[in-house]
Amino acid sequence: MDKQKLFEQIQKKGSYLCVGLDTDIQKIPEHLKSAEDPIFEFNKQIIDATIDFAVAYKPNIAFYEAHGLKGWESLQKTIDYLPNDVFTIADAKRGDIGNTSKMYARAFFESMTFDSITVAPYMGEDSVKPFLEFDKKWVILLGLTSNAGGKDFQNLELHKGGQLYEEVLRKSQEWGSSEELMYVVGATKAEALANIRQIIPDHFLLVPGVGAQGGSLSEVSKYGMNSQCGLLVNSSRGIIYADDSTEFAKVAGEKAKVLQTEMSEYLAEFL
Repeated sequence: MDKQKLFEQIQKKGSYLCVGLDTDIQKIPEHLKSAEDPIFEFNKQIIDATIDFAVAYKPNIAFYEAHGLKGWESLQKTIDYLPNDVFTIADAKRGDIGNTSKMYARAFFESMTFDSITVAPYMGEDSVKPFLEFDKKWVILLGLTSNAGGKDFQNLELHKGGQLYEEVLRKSQEWGSSEELMYVVGATKAEALANIRQIIPDHFLLVPGVGAQGGSLSEVSKYGMNSQCGLLVNSSRGIIYADDSTEFAKVAGEKAKVLQTEMSEYLAEFL
C-alpha cells in the first residue's frame, strides 16, 4: 500500500487507528481455548468487531513465533483474513547484516505479504536497506520508544549536539523517502513530537502507547499530525483485552469506536 492509498483510507474511515494483535493465549477468553486454532479465532473476532474503525493492524510477531509452527500458521491465517484495504504491520523489530535482513524482508513481504515491518536501526544502513528494496513496502524504524530502558541509548547527548535518536531520524532519511520510511515514536513521548516533526515533517509515525500505557491521543494528534495525517496510533491491550467474557469482541469494537470518534474530530480540527 502506498502513502496516498493509506491517506485515502484514513479519510474514508475518519480514523488513524491501528489495532495491535498481541494475542496471548493466556489472556484470551476461556471459551475460545477449545477452538481448533484459539489464536486465530480470537483475532478473527477482534478484526470483525473493529474493521469499521481501524485502518491498520499490527500483529506482534513474538506472540506467534513463541508457539512454533502452529503460531506461524495462526499468523498466516490472520494476514489472509484481513481485507486488502487495511495496512498491515509485522511488529518484528528485525535488523541484521545485509544478507540476513534480505531474508527477513522476503519472509514478511513475500511469503506473508505484510505491508510493513518494524526494524531496529542500530546496525546502520546496510541492515536497513534490504527492507527498502521492495515496491510499496514500508520500513518502520524505531525512533523514540516509550519503554523505560529507551533512555539508556536513545537520549544520549552527542558531542556535536542533539540526542542519539535525533541523529537516527536525520541519518536514516538518506536511506529512503517518506514514501517508504515510517518511524516508531511512543505516545508517552508526546512532548517530543513537535521537535520530531521539525526533523521529519512528512513521514508517517507509528505511535504505540495510547490506552493501557497512558499516552494522550489529544497530545499526539496536536503535535504529531501533518498534512496527510502522518499518524498511525496503535492500541493493543486497551482494545483486545478490554473484556474476557463471551462479549469480548463486542466490547473491543466499542473501545475501537470510541478512539475512532475522537480521531475523526482531530482530523477535522487539524487537517
